Amino acid sequence: MKRGTTLFLKIAVIVLGIPVLALCVFLVPEFANLAAKLFPQFAFVKYPVYIVFDASAVPFYLALYQAFKLLGYIDKNMAFSELSVEALRKIKACAVTISILHILALPLFYFFAEKDDAPGVIFVGLVVPFASLVIATFAAVLQKLLKEVMDIKSENDLTI
Repeated sequence: MKRGTTLFLKIAVIVLGIPVLALCVFLVPEFANLAAKLFPQFAFVKYPVYIVFDASAVPFYLALYQAFKLLGYIDKNMAFSELSVEALRKIKACAVTISILHILALPLFYFFAEKDDAPGVIFVGLVVPFASLVIATFAAVLQKLLKEVMDIKSENDLTI
């Protein structure tokens, strides 16, 4: 396969990382300070905000790196290899980790919803865990399909 065929997807992977970095640098500190202002008796709550949201950026970037590696394998005609299965497994694990971290942050969204009397905030807090679980499920399905294709390929190689 030509190297340029996945160029658009590689650029998309890089572009996906930029807004998350901007969110971690600019929005998370504002969100943490807002949490401390809304709950002055629990001013320490800003530290869990930092921890949860910045810690979830780590598996996000690990998953982006694995996606970039997977696209490289596709470029090298190694799409049906154990390396691709391993990359998909790591993407799945990263997505589950992100989901767990954001589910741990749901009580914060609940407190904000109670303070502002806006129940829609809880649904906003469910977007990231739901999206990452969808990605984890998709990666698991692709991983399973890829393993089955590799098994069929190895059986065909042995029969010939």
